[in-house]
Amino acid sequence: MPQQEQDQGQKQGVLRRVFLLIPGILLCGVVTIVSLGIQAAEERVFEHPYIEALVVAILLGMAVRTAWEPAERWRSGIAFSAKQLLEVAVMLLGASISFAAILASGWLLIGAIALTVVIMLAVSYGLARLLGLKAKLAILIACGNSICGNSAIAAVAPVIEADGDDIASSISFTAILGVLMVLGLPLLIPLLKLTATQYGILAGLTVYAVPQVLAATVPAGIVSTQIGTLVKLVRVLMLGPIVVTLSLLVARRRKAGTEAGTAEEGPAKAAAISPFKLVPWFIIGFLVLAALRSFQLVPDIAIAPVTKTAAILTVVSMAALGLGVDVRVLSTVGGRVTAAVTLSLMLLLALSIGLVHFFK
Repeated sequence: MPQQEQDQGQKQGVLRRVFLLIPGILLCGVVTIVSLGIQAAEERVFEHPYIEALVVAILLGMAVRTAWEPAERWRSGIAFSAKQLLEVAVMLLGASISFAAILASGWLLIGAIALTVVIMLAVSYGLARLLGLKAKLAILIACGNSICGNSAIAAVAPVIEADGDDIASSISFTAILGVLMVLGLPLLIPLLKLTATQYGILAGLTVYAVPQVLAATVPAGIVSTQIGTLVKLVRVLMLGPIVVTLSLLVARRRKAGTEAGTAEEGPAKAAAISPFKLVPWFIIGFLVLAALRSFQLVPDIAIAPVTKTAAILTVVSMAALGLGVDVRVLSTVGGRVTAAVTLSLMLLLALSIGLVHFFK
């Protein structure tokens, strides 16, 4: 009987915790629905969304947070949406990744894209740190600028345990420059006398999001669109290795801190290292799904629903992050973040222009 009462108490405790999450999750859901509606309206008017739903969600959430501070009953659901739902979204993205897509692009182009990403990661991080930004915010800016904008920021944030203010500021300023790139990049075609292939590579290397690559290349023709999308997808595939590397570095740093804290108590006992402690569970799930997809063990019919679910969960998480952001905090770093993102983007553009001259 005591065991049955204990089990009953545990069940009631779980149900109570779930019940407490509902108000905050519903609030994030409302912001998500509005954001998706705005993106749908953009697609209807412009054919492509210039400002994605996840950006709208975080800005709308910040606007709500500025006008109204959520009470305690909302906060647990908002925190759950910002962290756990984002982790699930990152894991599901693995189902849309095929390692075969990398090999199909050609080793020369793959090497050029990988080298560009690595160089810009180091340069962007260094610039952000020189401008006085915190390490985690610098990492978010570097990954967003070098890989795939807001999606990279959203994927890297839970790995390095970034706070909502850092995520919101990096996404907000990156989104603005992303739109400016879409509008201004086509002007370089006549200015630099770029071929369709060269412009496609340039767009794929510099524009942040896949939909934005389409918007930037469609006016230049189908060849630019196809090549730009291919280059962009290979660039996105770099996110997996970068996220795994960051998770290992974070685990190593945490372990070093733990060992330093116990050094005074004597030598630590040797313990088996679990991969789940080195790499977060959702990154392992990401890699497993990517491997299953590469071996064609994930049915093609399941890819679209899984990818759509991941996209929606990401928007919900961004809404939650926006609802937890104090705009006054953003104002203290706004100028430095803008400078870091702008300088990084200009250097990426210069590096990419130099690279495209090798591809005719």
